[in-house]
Amino acid sequence: MNAHRPKGSRTDSHTYDRADSRAGSTTLVVIAKEPLPGRVKTRLTPPCTPQEAARLAEASLRDTLYAVLAAPARRRVLVLDGAAGPWLPRGFDVVPQCSGGLDERLAAAFAGCTGPTLLIGMDTPQVSPALLAPALGPDAWREADAWFGPAVDGGFWALGLAEPDPALLRGVPMSVPTTGAVQRARLTAAGLRVRDLPVLRDVDTADDARHVAAEAPDSRFATALGALATAVRR
Repeated sequence: MNAHRPKGSRTDSHTYDRADSRAGSTTLVVIAKEPLPGRVKTRLTPPCTPQEAARLAEASLRDTLYAVLAAPARRRVLVLDGAAGPWLPRGFDVVPQCSGGLDERLAAAFAGCTGPTLLIGMDTPQVSPALLAPALGPDAWREADAWFGPAVDGGFWALGLAEPDPALLRGVPMSVPTTGAVQRARLTAAGLRVRDLPVLRDVDTADDARHVAAEAPDSRFATALGALATAVRR
């Protein structure tokens, strides 16, 4: 898979452990799909058209990337299914996602990291540096081996590991109501000290989109949703 390489970024399918000159000791990873019609946010169609769903996905991804860019980090990495586009700001290294189920893709994202790593998805445009701060501060890993961000739908929106171990993710059933519980139990069964981040709502459905836009009215996502047809927004 060939990814667009923005100025100031590099593409590397192996480890990515070069230190960022900006503050922070944790690598921040975003795992995402290229926001193309028919490939993203398919549960929003209907009421959205595939093109509208893709616009919402791009806005959500932009919000996520800029929140990560504003947070302190050792490295910032986008693990991408597809090609990067003008929505990608400078400051990220881009690596391709591997094939396989979501558990394998998440595991591979961690396998490419060394040292403390926090991974988030592209479905929580309400994320902010303040929400990420507990897992990124100078004492974040002093009393924690893992950080876990539960989602309203039973999944999780963030996962941090002091020592990335792909085995902690492989085999966890994804996209089911028990995903988060199984993943968190996997961490504690491994003897890890787990601390929790706030519960957030993923954007999967039109109802989710309305709730998240109301929570983050100044976001790019809320602006994109507001530009859609009234039937989608109400």
